Amino acid sequence: MSNQQRLNILVVDPDEGTTLQLKELLTGDGYAVQALSDPTRASEEVRSNRYQLVILDVSPGNPPGIEALCQIRSVDDDLCVIATTALASVEMAVETMKHQAFHYLQKPLDEQELQCVLKDAIKAKGLLVNLETRLNTSVGKRIRERRHSRPLTLKQLANRTGLSVSLISQIELGKSAASMSTLHKLAAALGVQMTYFFETV
Repeated sequence: MSNQQRLNILVVDPDEGTTLQLKELLTGDGYAVQALSDPTRASEEVRSNRYQLVILDVSPGNPPGIEALCQIRSVDDDLCVIATTALASVEMAVETMKHQAFHYLQKPLDEQELQCVLKDAIKAKGLLVNLETRLNTSVGKRIRERRHSRPLTLKQLANRTGLSVSLISQIELGKSAASMSTLHKLAAALGVQMTYFFETV
């Protein structure tokens, strides 16, 4: 995962053996992993920290698991959750999907299957992007938002800065990285400090 942000995964499972197995596997694959044995604390953990994905045990003998899924959804309705269970059932599968679980896996977890599901989740949810792309997109969005609030057309901003319309457009779309000199010109023309462009990065 070099050149990419590390995906933060929360593993919620009362079984210590499972959490150790997952932590070892996921850390080895380059993910940042936090394990939690008490599902009643899952929603608070999600609220307090930034996770892109949760692997949550919802086994029949672990009723707090499905409750934790409901609570996680009340905190973050977009967070990717992969449900796991020691005893698969149609009812439980339906219940987890009703709460928008991305996938439903039976224990003991097959490592290759889990890795495939994680790759699918990353692709489907757009969870990982190249850091440079992420930076360019974020800066471009800030420039565009500020230009619209002025309001200025691309042509007007180009006239103020001496930059080409196509360059400013490419920067706003996150397709080109702006040099420090270019950012300085844009900041002056838009009436902001350069740091304004990086506030959401």
